[in-house]
Amino acid sequence: MEISTDPRRVQLDVVYPWLRASYWSPGIRREVVECAFANSLVAGAYVDGVQVGVARVATDRATFAWLCDVVVSEPLRGRGIARTLVRALLDHPELATVRRWTLGTRDAHEVYRPLGFGPVDPKVFMQYLPDPARWT
Repeated sequence: MEISTDPRRVQLDVVYPWLRASYWSPGIRREVVECAFANSLVAGAYVDGVQVGVARVATDRATFAWLCDVVVSEPLRGRGIARTLVRALLDHPELATVRRWTLGTRDAHEVYRPLGFGPVDPKVFMQYLPDPARWT
């Protein structure tokens, strides 16, 4: 397996169906995914040139990073690929000064906890959830 942070290697024809079927972006439009990936740092996992996993970070490349769209091809899950992708982004030289990394997950806490992620303070953090019709 090879890990790459070269955005030109991302195979959106492979990644898009994963995201469209995920619980966090069901039915998302392709052009929304294309825009998100074009404006983010991305790590991809590849076996024999075929994409088997991806992780994306939305960031200002200075102080803040939102880890998102971490997904691995279903047959290869549970092998540490997601954690390896996240580690590649955490170690990315363009993100060396980031003070706060955040993410959201319903079911993968144990992927992120060993990397140092933990719960956030609900007294500090708030969120705004616009109507999903804006992006589906």
